[in-house]
Amino acid sequence: MSSADVNAARDGQDGSVASPDGPRGSRPKHRTFTREYKMRILGQYEAASSPQERNALLRREGIYSAYITEWRRLRDKTDSGPAPEEKKPGRPGKSPAEAENERLRKENEKLAAKLSKTEAALEIMGKVHALLETLSESADSEKNQKK
Repeated sequence: MSSADVNAARDGQDGSVASPDGPRGSRPKHRTFTREYKMRILGQYEAASSPQERNALLRREGIYSAYITEWRRLRDKTDSGPAPEEKKPGRPGKSPAEAENERLRKENEKLAAKLSKTEAALEIMGKVHALLETLSESADSEKNQKK
């Protein structure tokens, strides 16, 4: 098969009808696991008494040990997670007024920095204007003296 044949087959130009799933429809799909399956396998894995039994379970099911780690983390997070009305441990949350105050303070700092830049630019422009006036007056006085 030449490279032209491969490209034609890939593009669907060889006269064959593409599958309804597209040209890559025959490729394996990403596996998804139900919560029940995850919990059942996790229970079997934790009930296994030796590493050999655990490895046999993983091979039989065709899964990696990383799945077990992730499923444990998710299980522990959902089983022992705080109730919606409970506060999470750590830094206390800000009240809406404190959050608004923080936002306005940052905006004020940003505007103050912008104002100082603008004032510096205006000061420079004023000096340039004064310099140009001085040069213009000296040029005018030189013209008047030559006449």
